[in-house]
Amino acid sequence: MILTRGQRALAIIASTLAAPVLAEPYTWGITYTGEWWRNQDGGLDQGTRYLDNLDVTLSIDAERAFGLPGVEFFLYGLYNNGQSFGADLTGDMHGVSNIETGVQAARLYEAWADWRFGENRRQSLRLGLYDLNSEFDNNESGGLFINSAHGVGSELAHSGKNGPSIFPVTSLALRWRGEFDHWTALAAVLDGVPGDPAHPKRTAIRFDAGDGAMLVGELHRSGERVRKVGVGVWHYTADFPDVEATDANGDPVMHSGSSGVYGLVDVRLLGAVETPDRQLTGFLRVGFADGDVNAIKRYVGGGFTWRGLGLAYAHAHTSAPARGTEGNVELTWRVPITDWLTLQPDLQYIFNPGIETDSDHALAFGLRFELAY
Repeated sequence: MILTRGQRALAIIASTLAAPVLAEPYTWGITYTGEWWRNQDGGLDQGTRYLDNLDVTLSIDAERAFGLPGVEFFLYGLYNNGQSFGADLTGDMHGVSNIETGVQAARLYEAWADWRFGENRRQSLRLGLYDLNSEFDNNESGGLFINSAHGVGSELAHSGKNGPSIFPVTSLALRWRGEFDHWTALAAVLDGVPGDPAHPKRTAIRFDAGDGAMLVGELHRSGERVRKVGVGVWHYTADFPDVEATDANGDPVMHSGSSGVYGLVDVRLLGAVETPDRQLTGFLRVGFADGDVNAIKRYVGGGFTWRGLGLAYAHAHTSAPARGTEGNVELTWRVPITDWLTLQPDLQYIFNPGIETDSDHALAFGLRFELAY
């Protein structure tokens, strides 16, 4: 694997900043993720790419630091080299790698304040730049996989005018969270267009006319056997053009709003709670979006994990004018080498990438490494 000078420097930074700069109540987190990918066959073209992602986080317990009861501050910075693998080589919709951005940029990714209140502080409000997927539409088993579809469902990821507030561009949000025995309720209102689509490298908070808002809610239950089961709904308040229908002048018919719903379940199938590294788990996630205004109207994904080994499938059904389906099978194996180094070889086979009838099924394989502090 050949790294550029900048990539080597980032790897050195992530692996050598091993002395605590700040002690509690200040907590640093630094992770450098690098991936080498090759599209061996099919898709748009054969070739290789190197992707990377540098995460730097700072969490501040404001109660201990400044005497603010129940308050936490959080800052999260990102850097990505901007290489494109899916867009250039496989041409898929799901996203082979969940760290691909297509834009080289260093940006402020999250910056929020969280206030816990109520009985036993089981409710909280969070305000600031916010990653929706950090709390909504996620499950532990799906987090093993590298394909983006198992982090946030593809129909939700492709919604809105610039996507929802997820990696790599987030928006201003206000989120409420309540915990009730085994149940958790979440609700949030977010800027409907994260960042500035005309300047994708910038961290921007804009409230342009027509952006609207995104409203989202989720209710889920957690337990020992059923680790998570939940349902979520989302809605954009802006107007959206029809993906196919036009008026008498040939202009797209406009629709008020865009909505969707998803459900997910993550289950421990075998193994004891006390030995999480020896459990067999399974997960399933389904999602539906308004097919009049969204590129993907149905999605289903799921898989199994065991001791760092995972097998998963993702399937998307698209709306007009390019009606069709795309499927992805992923086999992955996450291997901790030391407490600071993890390797993860990955193999993905993509059926009908990009819903292009003249595109062959694609075979891609890669190797991820993580240097974490």
